[in-house]
Amino acid sequence: MSAVIQPNVLLIMVDQWPGNLLGVAGHPVIETPTIDNLAALGVRYTNAYSECPICIPARRSVMTGTKPRGHGDRVFQPSARMPNLPTLAQTFRDAGYQAYGVGKLHVYPARDRIGFDDVLIAEEGRPHLGAVDDYDIYLAEQGYAGQQFMHGMTNNDYVWRPWHLPQKTHQTNWKAREMAKMIKRRDPERPSFWHLSYTHPHPPLAPLAEYFERYARKEIPAARISDWSADDDALPYPLKGPRHYWPRLEGEQLADARRAFYAQCTHIDHTIRMVMGTLREEGLIDNTIIMLTSDHGDMLGDHGLYAKRVMLEGSNNIPMVLVDTANSDRVSSGVIDDRLVGLADVMPTLLEMAGIEIPKTVEGLSMIGDVTRTIFYGESLEGAKAMRMVRDDRYKLIWYPAGNAVQMFDLKKDREEISDIANDPNHADARTRLEAALISHLYGQDLEWVDDNKLVGMDAPEFTIEPNRNFFGQRGLHYPTPPRTDPAAKVGSP
Repeated sequence: MSAVIQPNVLLIMVDQWPGNLLGVAGHPVIETPTIDNLAALGVRYTNAYSECPICIPARRSVMTGTKPRGHGDRVFQPSARMPNLPTLAQTFRDAGYQAYGVGKLHVYPARDRIGFDDVLIAEEGRPHLGAVDDYDIYLAEQGYAGQQFMHGMTNNDYVWRPWHLPQKTHQTNWKAREMAKMIKRRDPERPSFWHLSYTHPHPPLAPLAEYFERYARKEIPAARISDWSADDDALPYPLKGPRHYWPRLEGEQLADARRAFYAQCTHIDHTIRMVMGTLREEGLIDNTIIMLTSDHGDMLGDHGLYAKRVMLEGSNNIPMVLVDTANSDRVSSGVIDDRLVGLADVMPTLLEMAGIEIPKTVEGLSMIGDVTRTIFYGESLEGAKAMRMVRDDRYKLIWYPAGNAVQMFDLKKDREEISDIANDPNHADARTRLEAALISHLYGQDLEWVDDNKLVGMDAPEFTIEPNRNFFGQRGLHYPTPPRTDPAAKVGSP
């Protein structure tokens, strides 16, 4: 066997995993021994953010190295094709790598390989988009055709129950197992780029019973509460929908939902151990660059909010861990790096570390370089639901154009965002500076909400509660396969 000179690269994506939900980050309950060990081997970025904390836009940033303005989605467009830009996988392949993926890509058409040699997909039960995914095929082969969602839990809710099929059929196990097989089936004469993309801890909350049980006896942290979020009527308009759409869980109901969520995190962590073991036994672990990150986080009841989309820390701060090859001195062990980084930085970082030229279309910055940003800009949705954010090394400012509302937090003193200091005269200079920085990043329709270099926003429409007739995008029996429908139709949260 010829020795591989170029490093292999393993990119692990999790879905809807908040940045603080790691043992190494000081969380009092969560068990993440594998990720903690990876952090001890490399660098953990504490100020990593999703440029747009929504599934599809976030993943487009990872795969193109561009921000929403560059790749064209800050809303969630299930029928939008990948823009005509060099992708991460294709760039690796153009440099001689073999590129394989397992799990969620969230692209359209669902079988678009976006530059990979091949991908085994598990797309959260979306056969209506025109493809039966590989995980559904596996369930059918095991005698459970169409039964992925027979647990009755939904992809966008916080009701929970244990997994209803044999352990080996759980998609977290399937993804890790298929990735291990991919690694074993590699061409030994060429370096590899592997993308392992988990669907969880994103709901549905149907963890393996044994993982829920390990949290059953633990005291679960209570939801963060704040004066600014206590009054439903006083919330900025874009937060009213999420507040009213999800039932506000209290006490043990919330604790159990969090236990189920944590259980799915720990299950993922343990299957990553098996993938690491495969790399070790194949003699590859010392020559493999490893990165772990998430597309966005989850509010998990903090401030009475759930899921993603919002610009608060639970939603848009994400885990980001990077491990270099064993004999490299580019990334030290056990380092905490506080620079501002985002998902658009994944592509240039991995390409630089692999010694591959970065396409000129890439907007992100290498996370191991000397060039850093002083301002991070984030955006979510459009129209009355729009939310925009900037943060520097201390402050975060969030702007809600509908109603022209502004929030500001001192993240060095208040990472939990309990105290809104937007109207505190002691921080007026910081607010002025951050508002100017935010305005400089606006484009498109947003420019209509600025007058004379001042944020003026728009009138907030009358708030009405949208009926939950689709039950959070509930899936049903998937055999026979559900009929194909309009791929642009959105289901789930409003």
